Amino acid sequence: MDHQRVIRDVTVRLPMASSTPEACRWTVTALSRHTPATISVLLAVHDRLRCVAATGAWQVFATVPARTGIVGRVYATGAPAVVPDVTVDPDYLPVRPDVTTELCVPVLDPAGTTIGVLDLQWSEPTDLEPWRETAQRLADQLGSRIAALGGPPAESRSEKLLRHAAALSCAPSEGEVMGVAARAAREVSTLSTAILLIGGQLGPSPSVANDLETRIRAELTTAGPAALNRMVDRAHRYGAGYTLGESGHPPTEDYRPLTRAGVRTLVAVPVGPTDAGGVLLVADERALRPDPTTVSLMELLAGQAWTSVERLRTLARLREQASSDPLTGLRHTGPFGRRIATATPGRTALLAIDVDGFKTVNDTYGHQAGDRVLVGLARALEAALRHGDELYRIGGDEFVAVIEVSRPEEAVRIAERLTEAARRIGRTISVGVALPRPGETPDRTLKRADQALYAVKRQGRDGVLLSAA
Repeated sequence: MDHQRVIRDVTVRLPMASSTPEACRWTVTALSRHTPATISVLLAVHDRLRCVAATGAWQVFATVPARTGIVGRVYATGAPAVVPDVTVDPDYLPVRPDVTTELCVPVLDPAGTTIGVLDLQWSEPTDLEPWRETAQRLADQLGSRIAALGGPPAESRSEKLLRHAAALSCAPSEGEVMGVAARAAREVSTLSTAILLIGGQLGPSPSVANDLETRIRAELTTAGPAALNRMVDRAHRYGAGYTLGESGHPPTEDYRPLTRAGVRTLVAVPVGPTDAGGVLLVADERALRPDPTTVSLMELLAGQAWTSVERLRTLARLREQASSDPLTGLRHTGPFGRRIATATPGRTALLAIDVDGFKTVNDTYGHQAGDRVLVGLARALEAALRHGDELYRIGGDEFVAVIEVSRPEEAVRIAERLTEAARRIGRTISVGVALPRPGETPDRTLKRADQALYAVKRQGRDGVLLSAA
């Protein structure tokens, strides 16, 4: 192999390249004339290595996380990698099933900064050492030409949107979704400010807000819910659009709070359904002319944001259903176990509750009648408890209230309120009360409450008993 000729072929053409992608393509094309290797040039774009040019028909990785694979290792360290056997290298990314060897060298700019990699993979025996020197010389020439052309290609708006879409899908809360969507809108639209409004609530303010955003938030807060609703209604009635703050043309009345804040360019996009959604407001204090593509990208972003919100709400409903009794809506054994695990000795009281004569109701009137009794009793007991007290259904007709008290007598009084509430709907209950002792397990405390409950049953039911301290 005449490696000097390989270098000469690339060197002749590189100066004629008029763009970074063209320089990468010419490098790969020239190299491919001299070797059957799969060749690719990957350049750093934002937080990933993007494949700008490649040969091969099996598979090409369009983007690779900056520290993934042999290419990521070379990019991170700036040191070339010569891998005679890819099967023993833990970082190898499988491109073709028959690849045996890989050579990867960094692409450096004239300042010595790594801006990407040149990667070659072979499926036949190859003398890698001369190729290492050749590939590095070509990579250095490519790096110099890329620098002269302005550096690696900028991240396109579509790529930015795709990156933010991934962040939206992973957002753990609605607030985080709104924050990610606003950041994406600013970056993709190139306008200075974006606020997502859903359900009458403004998204979280960024850690560093510009002056325009601060003024917009102040004006929207002062304007109140009615003004916010008018903006949402307008977006859903007329669809996405943009408004220019042109001299001599007064703004639409619905957007007065924004123009008072200094907005001269506005893109307003409806988010979600009319009855539950909101609006994405993307603004700037410069008089600009957003193109239709910008509005289309904002519409796509709004749809992705709403999908993420719906996902979170669905998960919340499923979690609630998983932790709630389907008949009464009360929380059941799983949440109850977690709650009593945090009980404070001497302050957290457990009230074990059993419905008197419930078996007779089921046997005489049927299970549907029994279910109605349980639902009615659950509502009555909830109403009799204080704010912050918790009621759980842990069995067929067995309930437990978990309450915080300052002394045992307070727990007894609340238990007596529960028995009175049951009597008002024509039922009676027996209640056993216990407070955790120092060092006592939650299960043991609950057992003492049950023992007090059964003592009430033996004494004639419809009463309350405090377990001995």
